[in-house]
Amino acid sequence: MGAAATRIRSIEVRLPRVSPAAVRKVALAAVVCYALLMVTGGAVRLTGSGLGCPDWPSCYHHRLTAQLSFNPMVEFLNRLVTVAVTVVSGLAFVAALARSPRRRDLLWLSGGLVGGVAGQIVLGGIVVLTKLNPYLVACHFLLTIAVLADAIVLFHRAGLGDAPEEQSSVQLVGTELKWLGCILVGVLGVVTSIGTVVTGSGPHAGAPQTLSDPIKRIPIAFRDIAVLHSDAALFLIGITLASLFAFHVARAPTNVQRRIRWLFELMVLQGTLGYTQYFLHDAAAVVEVHIAGATMLWVAGVGFLLSLHGHAERPAVAGAEAASSFAVVGAPATEVVSAVNGAPATEVVSAVEGGTDGRSDSAAVPEGGESLGTVTAGGGGTDSRRGSAVPEPGEAGQPRKAVRTT
Repeated sequence: MGAAATRIRSIEVRLPRVSPAAVRKVALAAVVCYALLMVTGGAVRLTGSGLGCPDWPSCYHHRLTAQLSFNPMVEFLNRLVTVAVTVVSGLAFVAALARSPRRRDLLWLSGGLVGGVAGQIVLGGIVVLTKLNPYLVACHFLLTIAVLADAIVLFHRAGLGDAPEEQSSVQLVGTELKWLGCILVGVLGVVTSIGTVVTGSGPHAGAPQTLSDPIKRIPIAFRDIAVLHSDAALFLIGITLASLFAFHVARAPTNVQRRIRWLFELMVLQGTLGYTQYFLHDAAAVVEVHIAGATMLWVAGVGFLLSLHGHAERPAVAGAEAASSFAVVGAPATEVVSAVNGAPATEVVSAVEGGTDGRSDSAAVPEGGESLGTVTAGGGGTDSRRGSAVPEPGEAGQPRKAVRTT
């Protein structure tokens, strides 16, 4: 008897298509959830609720939820936030997978969220089972910052167009200023790491201390490590102030200068909170606000790094009406400039030197409006006075792309 041929039908699972806007909304939800997780995690430690649920993954050996008591409920609330973070991270990955068109960079970043939350869950369980080991607690906090940064980059990248030229980045400042910004954020990481050691050696152990079952602390004098943290923070504020001056002198794009100014202001606020916390002997309420400030500081820091690079806009046809706030460079002798303060939608600007390779195009000032500054067309420079777009050089007679700052 001959062998019967069997046909195996492949089962194809098709995910519903997700729009780019939906992916970005999920990424924003991830940013909010991870920021909230940092704040609730600090509340667990400061209220002594770290062992409010002494078991993991359930709260007790035979009970999933916490009893109606303050410390268990605080710890259980933090676990619920972790559940929300897990769900949103999974949704972000699925949304990036189902996005139309699919983009590899978004898949990697959303996969980083899934890997990060998996690490958070495992490390959090080890923290509970090791009775709040201070070194693991510090690693848990720093991991949360890393995944928060991943979520911020995902939100940023999800807002870019799908064309290759729109996803490629263009450096908006000089190489020295770029490295200065990287050093600044690196020092912020050092200050934050020292801050976790201050907490690990301070009075907030995360759970009540008992003679029979003491909570391990980092064996460093609290005053000494607090002074080191203060010195590092003052150095960070100083380097940020110097960077603010350097970016201003270099006539960096307005958006870059605005972001580093926000960063400086947040650092001054954090420094004030830090000294207040020290002189009030680590008052729990002030420490919680300090943790929230650190969260905002990292959001601002990552946003500042992202603003150092711009992304090209799709080439526009010369003479078309400006539909956005970005300058669009068309034919060699003309530029189409967006309306300012209610001015007409288009302003035609003639090249100063004429020809196909004019060195500079001076933007006209609409009646009743503000000056748009000078746009350098010869080298793909930046409009440091006003506007968010910088034209890249193009071939003679061909449209040139505007570069959007982020």
